[in-house]
Amino acid sequence: MSNRKNYTVLVAFPKGGGHWAKKGDTLELLDVEAMALRRAGRIKLTSEVTAEAPAAPVAEATPKKATAKE
Repeated sequence: MSNRKNYTVLVAFPKGGGHWAKKGDTLELLDVEAMALRRAGRIKLTSEVTAEAPAAPVAEATPKKATAKE
């Protein structure tokens, strides 16, 4: 049985037959299929991408002071 993993496309690349994988697409690939694309920096494991995603921006604790115009 094959073990496919989910990968997220970082840089668009041709899949063949005139079709392209676009940035942000998710693909299910075998390790052998993904090896060269990972080395080239075109794909990354989806679990790694979600772990690297920045957390939601935290609201500033102190409000900005308004500048008075004379």
